Amino acid sequence: MPYNVLFLCTGNSARSILAEAILNFKGAPNFIAYSAGSHPSGTVRPEALAQLTSAGIPTNGLRSKSWDEFATPNAPKMDFVFTVCDNAANEPCPFWPGQPMTAHWGIADPAAATGTPDQIAAAYREAFMLLDRRIALFLALPHASLDQIALKHELNKIGQS
Repeated sequence: MPYNVLFLCTGNSARSILAEAILNFKGAPNFIAYSAGSHPSGTVRPEALAQLTSAGIPTNGLRSKSWDEFATPNAPKMDFVFTVCDNAANEPCPFWPGQPMTAHWGIADPAAATGTPDQIAAAYREAFMLLDRRIALFLALPHASLDQIALKHELNKIGQS
């Protein structure tokens, strides 16, 4: 049975979208990734989509959505929930059925980047690279053989890398 993973951010327009797409691309069929926001913007940043496309990662089906979609009785049961922005990490989260493992993987917000188009693209590339590296480390963990305490410790270490 695949593990369900939810990436949370405030706007669900860039970082959490990048993480969802990366994990769905690299973690299939063992992982199914989702993303959501506490205050979703309603749109996915075109720069995030461009970064994913340049990395050869599919963007079909990506959309900005509320974390409320994943707190309903009919929502998929999450095994892991990661916050990727500091705002979402400090907000009171909905109750997640099944007590998923949680960790904070803070990433600077590329949507807040200013400057030239090249500087903005560099901010998206940096966010992508950090998420890609953390997801690679996450995928390398022996999930089935680690107990909850050891797994939680490893997830927090990944968030600090």
